[in-house]
Amino acid sequence: MNKKRDLAGQRFGRLIALYDTGERKDRKAVWHCRCDCGTEVDVIGRNLTGGHTTSCGCYNRERTVEAHTVHGMARHGKQHSVYWIWRAMCQRCENQDHKYYKNYGGRGITVCDEWHDPQVFINWALASGWERGLSIDRIDNNGNYEPGNCRWVTWKEQARNKRNNHLITFDNKTQPLAQWAEGLNIPVNTLRSRINQLHWPIERALTEPSHGKK
Repeated sequence: MNKKRDLAGQRFGRLIALYDTGERKDRKAVWHCRCDCGTEVDVIGRNLTGGHTTSCGCYNRERTVEAHTVHGMARHGKQHSVYWIWRAMCQRCENQDHKYYKNYGGRGITVCDEWHDPQVFINWALASGWERGLSIDRIDNNGNYEPGNCRWVTWKEQARNKRNNHLITFDNKTQPLAQWAEGLNIPVNTLRSRINQLHWPIERALTEPSHGKK
């Protein structure tokens, strides 16, 4: 007689097995599970371990919504702009053949589980200020793609958040070299030269006007 397998606490897709109900269907154990969406369902254990049941049914419902909503947002046969942002984000983090994978997935950057559904991502994007011309930016450049760590910014603002930016602290304020240059009306190459080549003290580099400027 086969020993009953204890599935309590194990995850199967969106489902977490909570306890054996004691019921049997076709002599197979039935487990009470909680779905990530909050719904609780009873599932035959073999369907869990075999990968046949991975949600309470919400996944299929969401895919149906996606088919009618994501594609319904298309114009003239083209996907909604946010869909392509979502696709590129996933590719950078999960496709090892992607040219930028080493800077994202290769560094351990991941896409949160809920954003693997493009419609969920699109809904978040539209609710969090997405407009044409904006790109997704991670607030913590070493953090993952998830609602609490992402925002919509211009390409210029995103460039300031690159992990290889030269951050400068002066007068209790820290920001990238390029942002200091812009705010002080000093050419960025001039400021970079003062610090990296001429080795001026930070105070002098930031406060001395550039030639021809007062």
